Amino acid sequence: MENKTISRTLRLFSQLMELNDENPFKIRSIANAAFKIDKLPFPIAKKPFEEIDKIDGIGKSIAAKIIELIETGTIQELEDSLQQIPPGVVVMLSIKGIGARKVGIIWHDLKIENVGELYYACNENRLIEAKGFGLKTQEEIKQKIEFRMAANGKFLYAHVEGIITQLYTELLLWLNKVDTLPLLGIAGGFRRCVEIIEEAVIIIGTDDAASLVEKVHSFKLLAFKNDGVNTFTAYTESGLQISLSIVQKSDFYFQYFKMTGNENHVNKVLKLAGNGPFESEEEIYTKAGLDFIEPELRESLDEIELAKKHQLPNLITYADLKGSLHNHSDWSDGVHTLEEMAVYCKDDLKLEYLGICDHSKSAFYAKGLNEQRVYAQHQQIDELNIKLAPFKILKGIESDILNDGSLDYSDDTLATFDFVVASVHSNLRMGEEKATARLIKAIENPYTTILGHPTGRLLLSRKGYEIDYKKVIDACAANNVVIEINANPLRLDLDWRWHHYALEKGVLLSINPDAHRKEGFHDMRFGVMVARKGGLTPQKCLNAFSLAEITDYFNQKKISL
Repeated sequence: MENKTISRTLRLFSQLMELNDENPFKIRSIANAAFKIDKLPFPIAKKPFEEIDKIDGIGKSIAAKIIELIETGTIQELEDSLQQIPPGVVVMLSIKGIGARKVGIIWHDLKIENVGELYYACNENRLIEAKGFGLKTQEEIKQKIEFRMAANGKFLYAHVEGIITQLYTELLLWLNKVDTLPLLGIAGGFRRCVEIIEEAVIIIGTDDAASLVEKVHSFKLLAFKNDGVNTFTAYTESGLQISLSIVQKSDFYFQYFKMTGNENHVNKVLKLAGNGPFESEEEIYTKAGLDFIEPELRESLDEIELAKKHQLPNLITYADLKGSLHNHSDWSDGVHTLEEMAVYCKDDLKLEYLGICDHSKSAFYAKGLNEQRVYAQHQQIDELNIKLAPFKILKGIESDILNDGSLDYSDDTLATFDFVVASVHSNLRMGEEKATARLIKAIENPYTTILGHPTGRLLLSRKGYEIDYKKVIDACAANNVVIEINANPLRLDLDWRWHHYALEKGVLLSINPDAHRKEGFHDMRFGVMVARKGGLTPQKCLNAFSLAEITDYFNQKKISL
């Protein structure tokens, strides 16, 4: 066993002891021994066991642990500590710059148990509320986690959108210098607006492919390497793979189409359309006897059948949104005041209403509102609604779904809100049956208006709890409960693959940014992106309702209680 392995094991042991608030002297002794062993000029495992306790910085107690590690491959006390600490908390210890003390605060005080939850908390601005943390530390932690995500070769759409857009602009500028009237397109998952991106697929159409291939090396922004016939690969500084194909102009739209769609979608369409040549993507669909299918829908679900019957949905756009629901202010864990959030929606975004949904009383870690503070916030909302009219702040709450599926306010308190978003924030390890029953009970609560981020997933970080999607969606249909498309690019939950089923069952969806600051409202754009993939139309989107329409909707919901 190498010194570094022994050193790392002792270092982890000292960190776990610190997390469990054990004897500080013992913690320092083990941490110091870990440091000393890492610097030894000889392999400690080859020393006679009776000599190990005589090495500087190692006494009899620590020597015994080292010998146990060498002989058995572990230390029983270490294994016992690991049993007491969630695995995700242990992983947090590997993030440089945090340290065991800060991880302890994150775990014990903020109730965060894995890296995904930590990253989301940074986005919600929750870390600055904890002792020993500030905006700078929070931003550093966020950047380190993003680096870890990138190391796996997978990226959130929102994280690479700017990189790919900038690359497109630079390529276009370069092409206009070295070629005559080139065609340029971004294809692949990015064009289909897939939430997780593994590569950026770029295609260039030119009159002289052979000549342009010789000039690729002159593009200085990336170092492209030839990996096939007229194909190249490069990597951005963040590790995103860029795949470049150069084709003749006459073949551009055919190849652009092939490189964009899901493989099954492409094969089905070309079986009907033939292999061209085609002067546009529209021509491909026309020759196939289909209506044009937007790139977002090319996933080989039911889009081809709908295109045959001229029944493709009129997909929602960002401009269709009339208001923003499910947002937080500094009454709970938001950054900006209620008035600042409302004025931004009114003046900058030109929306008709803001639904404020600060956290409920169970979310003590997020300054959740008890009944007295709910009353005080409603008083402020009434005053602001007079001041900002005709713009309106709708009185909402994000009520925690407790372990048994109940909400954390009495019916009397729930009745004071215009609408209630019911969300799970705790105990995410339930099995599918219990998690499903928990959600269904919350859905059946007559005061539940919207089911918030249904699975609790955090993309690239946390899978989310298992649920029976059909049972949950069926329950929403039966109880007239809207399902949220949480537009935060870390969530995008409900997954777009289930939007079709929800819409078939007559369930309304709502594109909610879950904004904790003014800038967070812009996440609705990502919500629209996945809503389009799911086939959402303006008519089936709650926050595409006008103020008059949504007010009537909420009133009708209350009348039915």
